[in-house]
Amino acid sequence: MMNYEPGAAPTAPTTHPSPDTPPPPTSAIAARDLTVVRGARTVLRALDFTVPSGSITGLLGPSGCGKTTLMRAVVGTQAKVTGVLDVLGHPAGDPSLRPRIGYVTQAPSVYTDLTVRQNLDYFAAVLHPGRAHRDARREAVTRAIDDVDLTSRADALAGALSGGQRSRVSLAVALLGTPDLLVLDEPTVGLDPVLRRDLWGLFHRLAGRGTTILISSHVMDEAERCHRLLLMRDGRILAEDTPDALRHRTGTATVEEAFLHLVDTDRADTDRSGDHAADEHPTDERPADKTAAPLTTEEAPR
Repeated sequence: MMNYEPGAAPTAPTTHPSPDTPPPPTSAIAARDLTVVRGARTVLRALDFTVPSGSITGLLGPSGCGKTTLMRAVVGTQAKVTGVLDVLGHPAGDPSLRPRIGYVTQAPSVYTDLTVRQNLDYFAAVLHPGRAHRDARREAVTRAIDDVDLTSRADALAGALSGGQRSRVSLAVALLGTPDLLVLDEPTVGLDPVLRRDLWGLFHRLAGRGTTILISSHVMDEAERCHRLLLMRDGRILAEDTPDALRHRTGTATVEEAFLHLVDTDRADTDRSGDHAADEHPTDERPADKTAAPLTTEEAPR
């Protein structure tokens, strides 16, 4: 369970908007001074951000910048978290959030000795046990299999599927409960361009139904498919905005160029201030390669 320091809830504005002013969008996720320390290393550094409800928000940055740690904090599985982190109106990790959040990790979470349908039947029974929910479970399994386009492979053993197909089974499991928030940790890594396109089509359909999606990637061309972006580097958020606004703000033609511009500016500011704390390179599961380009435009097969 998460270990939070006490923090006051955000206060409502004291002024009243005019009738012609649209109300601000509600936030599915709101963080203030969110910090994660692992041993002697600060992995996330006092993050402040929001994720609007019903949006696709891309969490982008190089491997090792803290994306996975941030996602674990959101779903309530990250230890030693301080600050304020509200998810769907509750503190992150609150038991009431469990059926409302779908989480897909980088590694497929399926039983290889079961078929696709048997995997989903099992997890559906965990979510909604008992005979009274039998018909609802059957409908949920059929819908989830169809959503990820695995109907023709529903009776195949998961162990006989390709890596991309197993990833889609994991995604189907996360969709069983029609979650309000879907957290996806690099779900398109290693997938071919056609499958990537199809999955992004699914993500936009889910957002159209009202699902909020937080999706991480280190591939910049996927940034253009998101409604909003959180650009991360070394455990900090460099920018939070729409792709168009980021390009306009930095005077660049692509989100990748905008990110590199922000990185260069951040480095220059750090050098001027003499603060080298950001060079410690916090780590997720995979350490960042200091010799590699910060972002890629194509995914390397794994």
